[in-house]
Amino acid sequence: MNKQTLNFFEKYTGSYKLALISLVSAVFIIYPNLAYAKWEMSMLDKSVHASYMMYFVFRYMFFSIMIWILTKYNLVRIRSFAFKKRLYHTFLLTGTAYLTYVLLSLLFSYKGDCFTGILLFQFFVVFIICAFVGHVSFLNFEQLRKEQEIEQLKIENLQSRYDALTNQINPHFFFNSLNGLTSLIRKKNEENALEYVNKMSDVFRYVLQSDKKGLVTLGEELDFVKAFFYMMEIRFANKIVFNINVPNEKRNLKLPVLSLLPLIDNVVIHNTIDSDHKMEVNICLDSQIELSVSNPVFPKLAPPDTNGTGLRNLENRFLLLMDRQIKIKNDGLRFTVYLPLKEEKDENTNS
Repeated sequence: MNKQTLNFFEKYTGSYKLALISLVSAVFIIYPNLAYAKWEMSMLDKSVHASYMMYFVFRYMFFSIMIWILTKYNLVRIRSFAFKKRLYHTFLLTGTAYLTYVLLSLLFSYKGDCFTGILLFQFFVVFIICAFVGHVSFLNFEQLRKEQEIEQLKIENLQSRYDALTNQINPHFFFNSLNGLTSLIRKKNEENALEYVNKMSDVFRYVLQSDKKGLVTLGEELDFVKAFFYMMEIRFANKIVFNINVPNEKRNLKLPVLSLLPLIDNVVIHNTIDSDHKMEVNICLDSQIELSVSNPVFPKLAPPDTNGTGLRNLENRFLLLMDRQIKIKNDGLRFTVYLPLKEEKDENTNS
């Protein structure tokens, strides 16, 4: 039993609920005595009625305390799947309680009530019930603990898969960015190269911090890609243009971090971009509140050197973090990817 489960046991068994359960259970245990109480008192002299009532209260309190001790012992102290071991320990406690009851009865009772069949049956019932309740409760809490461990392992597995997917982005993006900077240096365009480095540092700061994030707001993601757009426009001498049309009130919608980066990267990888094929990328919200990223298709003469991991990566991250699928549409003229977005209330509901 782990520490969390043990703390729960101790909190539960130390509360007033267990005492209340013990008091109620004792009523059922001494019910035969209750049923015969009026008849027994009618057979006794009135001088011993007070003693009879005091002994009746003693019997009730004794069973209440006994039930409380046995139940708490079974819930907290006996941490074993072996039912025989639980029966053995509970039997020893019950036997000790019975001997104590007999001793007190002989010392203070006006009549011998310590060797009757009803009393032996009452102690036997308490013994069986407390052992059974302790065993069932232990099995139940052990099952809950295992389910929690399995759920934690699932979460850790998902996090590991997500981290692996995110880490795939960084090296690919890093080399593409260096290629753009190399091009500017060769052209000896110092002013643009300096601005390019500044924008690249902003972009890399966001990328390097992405491993600490799962979902980000659409506003954060758009602010990031604006810096990336500058790098692309410089790299392709303004032959690529980005149009963003997202209302301000929708910028709080959530999506996985770095969702737009692989889509923009794919535009460059799979299309010819030159004076005859100027690229215009449109980013907007559609009627279903999905983020649409669309561009014309200008296929390269030579197939691009890529294995398609970018989109698969993106699909996997949306499934892991949002349990939703992206949609891809390619009619040969335009290539469009639709990214589902999550509202704050959706995120709170899922958590």
